[in-house]
Formats: sequence, C-alpha cells, structure tokens
Amino acid sequence: MAGRGTPATALLAKRKITHTLHSYEHDPRESYGLEAASALGVSPDRVFKTLLAEVDGVLTVGVVPVDAQLDLKALAAAVGGKRARMAEVAVAERTTGYVAGGISPLGQRKRLRTVVDSSSAGFPTMFCSGGRRGLEIEIAAADLVALVDGVVADIAAR
Repeated sequence: MAGRGTPATALLAKRKITHTLHSYEHDPRESYGLEAASALGVSPDRVFKTLLAEVDGVLTVGVVPVDAQLDLKALAAAVGGKRARMAEVAVAERTTGYVAGGISPLGQRKRLRTVVDSSSAGFPTMFCSGGRRGLEIEIAAADLVALVDGVVADIAAR
C-alpha cells in the first residue's frame, strides 16, 4: 500500500515540488489528524487537516491544524462570502475523489477555492494528507498554497 501513488503525489511529481512522504499504519479507532501527528512524532500544530465547507453555496476547502477547528465565519470572509457551513461527508468525498480521513488539498477531482490557515507559515514545512489514510505529505506551506492557487488567512479556531 505504501508504494501506491495518489493524485496528490502524482501532482507533486509532475510539478517537481520538493516534498517528503511519510507513511504510518492507520488505526481506525484513532482520530486521523492527531494520530498522524503522534505517529510522525511532530507537534499537532504542524499537521493540517483538509475540510470542506459550503460558502454561500460554493464548496470551499479549509486547511487547518489538526488540533484546531475550522472557523466558518473566517473562512467565508477569506473568500469574500457571507455564510459557511460544513459540507456533507459524501459531498466532500465525491467532489474531491478522496475518502474522509484521507482528503488531500492536492490533486482533488475538482479544483476548489482553498484557504490555508496562516499558522502554516510559522514552520519550515507542514504536513497534510497525501490522499489516503496513513499517508502524509511534508511540504513548504508556500508550495502548497501555490499549487492550489490558494489564499492564506486566519481560519483556525482553538
């Protein structure tokens, strides 16, 4: 399983973006993001989860630390919207092509507006899902933002 690529890893290879892949054995009883931080031996504020919300009816990606919540009002404001609500899991999976717990901000089936929490800039690299449970990508935040044509904003609530 570790050798199998994903759309996220394919995108990174195609664009020749410096990154490191980290695999770990996923335990279904664990919380995905916090489990990844523990398995990789890194602080949870360096590991980011990918969440989908509907902002004024338009699907939008929020990338926040795994130990934080997505601030829906801040996400809406970051993209010039008024109202946001979390997307249904089935909609998120169908739209991105990934399963919950393994949704990557990279290589999604449909290109969506993406906002990355500003805390990501405080580290030389950040971790995000590689497109399946148990696979994390370590990448410079600026590279991730550029690849998704995203914006950086304060969207995490602790």
